[in-house]
Amino acid sequence: MTDALHRFLFENHPVRGEFASLDAVWQTVLERRDYPAPVQRVLGEAMAAAALLSATIKYDGTLTMQLQAPDGLLRLLVVQVGSAGTLRGLARWAEDVGTIPELPLAGLCGHGTLVISVETDGGREPYQGIVPLEGDSIAAALEHWFAQSEQLPTRLILAADARRAAGMLLQRLPGVDPDADLWNRVVRLGATLRPAELLADSAETLMHRLFHEEDVRAYPPAPLAFRCTCSPERSRNALRTLDADELRALVAAQGTVAVDCEFCGQAYTFDAVDIEALLAAADAPPAAQ
Repeated sequence: MTDALHRFLFENHPVRGEFASLDAVWQTVLERRDYPAPVQRVLGEAMAAAALLSATIKYDGTLTMQLQAPDGLLRLLVVQVGSAGTLRGLARWAEDVGTIPELPLAGLCGHGTLVISVETDGGREPYQGIVPLEGDSIAAALEHWFAQSEQLPTRLILAADARRAAGMLLQRLPGVDPDADLWNRVVRLGATLRPAELLADSAETLMHRLFHEEDVRAYPPAPLAFRCTCSPERSRNALRTLDADELRALVAAQGTVAVDCEFCGQAYTFDAVDIEALLAAADAPPAAQ
């Protein structure tokens, strides 16, 4: 299984780990848009990171990771992970500056913000954590987020190229460890993992190579898949935010109004009849209970 999340625990110790690998999912994202190489790399790392992050937070709904840097070369990055293991992602960059150079994250984004939010399906209060974008990589920014928002020591190694995106997470959980040196030992072992190895080898191979001297329990891999949540109804809701006269003017000028999904490229087209029906529904009084 190539598109999968592999969880593991260090037996009798408050330390857990995960590997995430994205192959078909990552290729599907890249088919939607031709990203400059530095933007592609950061987006791939962010998708692997979001998959890892989704296993550390219990939720039934959608986890969204956003990088916001309106003045940067890389201006916006959004990755969403459904609780069933479905992903989608996109990035926006400054298209008026020519070639985007290979730079650390701080050079690509400048002063930005990292936002992690969870929207649940059961009507529970949504969660949102916001921290300044710090560090030279997505991994460093998320380690800072975990330290500030969750108070959990966390280490991340992420990698992405035009073929694959992958990541490893190590996390120290609350509780007293009978082996006071285990966390430091695990972190040192994890730090020997090179991005090229992360992209080339299976999770099973990497787990054995790094931690074969430790007592590790591996869980069955959980599949990951690309899925977009766009729909005609979501597109109608987007159009409802526009003024009625503006919608009618667009239809008069173009014949139709199109709403394109930035995540998957699906286009939803509405003609004059559709727009009038949408406006009539918006003006209709609510149904009696």
